[in-house]
Amino acid sequence: MVTFADLVTLILVFFILLFSMSSVDNQKFQTVVNSLTSGGSLASVEKSQQSQKLDSILAKVQDYLKENKLQNVITAKRDERGVVLILQEQVLFETGQADILKKGTPFLDELGRLFSTIPNDIKVEGHTDNRPIHTYRYPSNWELSAARASGVIRYLTNHFSLSANRFEALGYGDTKPLVPNTSNGNLQKNRRVEIIISDPEAQ
Repeated sequence: MVTFADLVTLILVFFILLFSMSSVDNQKFQTVVNSLTSGGSLASVEKSQQSQKLDSILAKVQDYLKENKLQNVITAKRDERGVVLILQEQVLFETGQADILKKGTPFLDELGRLFSTIPNDIKVEGHTDNRPIHTYRYPSNWELSAARASGVIRYLTNHFSLSANRFEALGYGDTKPLVPNTSNGNLQKNRRVEIIISDPEAQ
């Protein structure tokens, strides 16, 4: 009987230990769940703040375009990449050239001042129409589009205290037209530079 009583006591102690261990595990599990929930909420708040900042940047640019009557040649919009500025060729360049025109520098100066106040990375894309070009400086539209993108970045980094590491130059030639190259008006729309203020959440 004594042996049986000892066995029952040991079994009781064993089950008490199991119960205690399961309680601790439940508490740990609840702690982990709470941590993940709060982490998700924090990420959601940060994403919302980033979106609001980009909306504010877009509003500033659109106000500038309206005040200076540039809406017909420069477009500002939001997409999944961030804030996208589309500058038609005549804003910055002569056809077939990549030297920035003097009339284009005020808008680039406005962007330079804006970029000095934000940490976002900037992509600059050069685009052309599908008419072939073959000159000593630009053997094809690839070289012309890349030179235009690089020229915009060079201007901004030379005239403002902006780190070159924030910028990326891309030359797409005629591979990404906005509209079919079927008329003079469409050809003009496709000759453009796009400046993307990147959304950190999209990188």
